[in-house]
Amino acid sequence: MIHVLAFIELKPGTRSQFLAEFKKIVPAVRAEDGCIAYGATQDLATGLPVQQLAPDGVVIVEQWQSVAHLKAHLAQPHMAACFASTAGIRTGTSVRVVVPIAWRCSGLICLVRLSLPYPARSG
Repeated sequence: MIHVLAFIELKPGTRSQFLAEFKKIVPAVRAEDGCIAYGATQDLATGLPVQQLAPDGVVIVEQWQSVAHLKAHLAQPHMAACFASTAGIRTGTSVRVVVPIAWRCSGLICLVRLSLPYPARSG
């Protein structure tokens, strides 16, 4: 299984327009072979010092059975249509494709949490 994080940067004030186009393809994408999860997210301001906010951005969070499934997804006609219909409002896109980190422990696969070095809280 792979996870995909697609960071979409948009022109100011166009998030609703982008999401309207995105919603059109969600049913078709979720019906694709190998799709485990597919949805849009936006930043939540948390006050964490390490957080970077993108007020005019959207992050598409995806899970696929394999890279081959992801590549087939990107070649679908509905994806080409969505890319074309949002071309005028997108200002940038970056994609991260990641896999879970797993270690064997007691004969079972265990996912291990990685901790970030957050600054100590005062007070």
